[in-house]
Amino acid sequence: MTKKYTLDELLIIAVAREIKDYDNVILGVGLPTTSGALAKALHAPQANLMMEAGMIDFEPLIPPNHIADVMACKGYACATDLFTAFTMTYRGFVDICFLGVGQIDKFGNLNTTAIGDYYKPDLRLPGSGGAADFISYSQRTVLTMRGGEFVEDLDYVTSPGYLGGGDERDSSGLFPQGSGPTKLITQKGIFEFDHKTKEMFLAEIHPRITVEDARKDIPWELNISDKLTETKPPSDAEINFIRNFAPAAAMGRSLAAEVGFANLLKELEERGKT
Repeated sequence: MTKKYTLDELLIIAVAREIKDYDNVILGVGLPTTSGALAKALHAPQANLMMEAGMIDFEPLIPPNHIADVMACKGYACATDLFTAFTMTYRGFVDICFLGVGQIDKFGNLNTTAIGDYYKPDLRLPGSGGAADFISYSQRTVLTMRGGEFVEDLDYVTSPGYLGGGDERDSSGLFPQGSGPTKLITQKGIFEFDHKTKEMFLAEIHPRITVEDARKDIPWELNISDKLTETKPPSDAEINFIRNFAPAAAMGRSLAAEVGFANLLKELEERGKT
């Protein structure tokens, strides 16, 4: 029987399972790097992990603090620059990339710029970075959402998914044919995009989560796959790797902050006794 796990851990593991051996993978800081390290350690040892700052074929030692954090690596094959990393994507060299979601609509268009009015936002988000380029030109794009939201209309369009749906993305002539988001992985399930309409649908539901749990987050009538399956539970090896490599990611942000604060108080108390 698999040991107990959190939905944060399952999300990270589901992302890692999208990485195949020999894939060229662009990773961002945080959840994607943990997933990449997990994949390379357990099932895709020949995957080529890359950072947009230019590190190529790197082997993570600990979670990096930024996209050029060489001190977080055991090593890497070579170091280039931002220009080279981006042009590799434009030339079709990148097999898969992972992007986080602030807001997402039914056709996989993303907002990671601002919630509310652009000039007087309720919340200012990190912005595009390389997201718009990577979703535009990577052969596959897997989206992740942990704390974002589904909306009918984005407050700001940062990165293009399938635009208005159907063949609008391909017929625009702006993107490689057949590119675009392939999956959205959340803490409740895994969503895919219909081959013709490009509208999002629920393909897999996580253990202990119901379809109604997934539906209540979504402001449109969510389509459910006729072949809806349950996400495969994590193995002990997958869980153990995450807890050793990125314990804060395993606990989730709120619990990690709570534990960190408790440890800080304990340390201050110990210092006061000496």
